[in-house]
Amino acid sequence: MTTTAARNSDRRISPVFVGILAVTAVTGWATWTGFAEQPGVAVFLFVTAAWIVSLCLHEYAHARTALHSGDITVGSKGYLSLNPLAYTHALLSIVLPVLFVIMGGIGLPGGAVFIERGRIRGRWKHSLISAAGPLTNVLFAIVCTAPFWLDALDGVPTDFRFALAFLALLQVTAALLNFLPIPGLDGYGIIEPWLSYKIKRQVEPFAPFGLLFVFVLLWWPAVNHVFFDVIDSILASLGISDRQTYCGQDLYRFWQTSDYCSVNG
Repeated sequence: MTTTAARNSDRRISPVFVGILAVTAVTGWATWTGFAEQPGVAVFLFVTAAWIVSLCLHEYAHARTALHSGDITVGSKGYLSLNPLAYTHALLSIVLPVLFVIMGGIGLPGGAVFIERGRIRGRWKHSLISAAGPLTNVLFAIVCTAPFWLDALDGVPTDFRFALAFLALLQVTAALLNFLPIPGLDGYGIIEPWLSYKIKRQVEPFAPFGLLFVFVLLWWPAVNHVFFDVIDSILASLGISDRQTYCGQDLYRFWQTSDYCSVNG
């Protein structure tokens, strides 16, 4: 009975996550209604809070899949509580991704939860654990873009529409980057179980630098241009124009907002 109580406690949703959800709801309402005197502030808080929610769900998906695959330790580590402070690399999982959004409007993936892979049997299970996180971003992107591809934007305020477009961009970039087969990212985690021991040993030293490599690569203008052309194409197929994502980011960065979106909104 004590074990059951402890297990239930491990899986109880954290008040920290509930607080982030509350911020998302309140600032989303403020963005929708135009309640805030400065709409950019409301958009900034709404998108940031929603982005953190998606990061928590991303890590939760890894942990929950690991739990059902055999790693029963994820609960005691706090990964099932959705508490962002419980992650092994809170800095990589939450702080840096938020900073990347603020600096460049890129949904850069964060660090992963620590899974005890030795407890898990079967290559497919290992691959699924790695895939669960970015698939969560895909699902989040579908939800954000649904009003656009369902043509259900009637009555949706312009600022909220722009905020959703920018949030969708973050989710699509996060999913795409996470699926890259680069050591340290989920894409590599998906294929790693299928690689030979020799290859895995050769690649292992580079895993801690995978995220840094992606970050540096995206600052290379030629790569950045191609990458965002792909992102714009994906979003366009879902009914979101690059003007909408630009205006969303413009509102988000309220401290340097231009007149373009207010004139063309």
